[in-house]
Amino acid sequence: MAAYSSPSVVVVAGPIRPADVPGLCARVRAAHPGDGTDGRDIVCDVSGVTAADFDAVDALARMQLAARRAGGRIRLRDPSPRLVLLLRLTGLGDALGVQPIGDAEQREPPLGEVQEAVEADDPAL
Repeated sequence: MAAYSSPSVVVVAGPIRPADVPGLCARVRAAHPGDGTDGRDIVCDVSGVTAADFDAVDALARMQLAARRAGGRIRLRDPSPRLVLLLRLTGLGDALGVQPIGDAEQREPPLGEVQEAVEADDPAL
């Protein structure tokens, strides 16, 4: 019988300031008591984060680093749309397990893949 362990949960709320980072990283390490080889996820509930800013992004990146050093990784639960956007813009969305916003049909196509037809009688811009 395979043993199943559910992911640990770290709740983050309020605005995140640089002085909060050491404590948040310590909470991540404490939530992952493994020997550093099990690759277990730590769920980081960020639904209570009130300021989606670069301090929050920096803290989450450092928390991910702490989790990786402990042999796991963090995955975000319930990030605000603004935080998701900021994480995507900084290139950290995939590393933190942020899902794309909206369905594939609702998202804009990537640049360079848009083809528009031009009618012969369209005026020049």
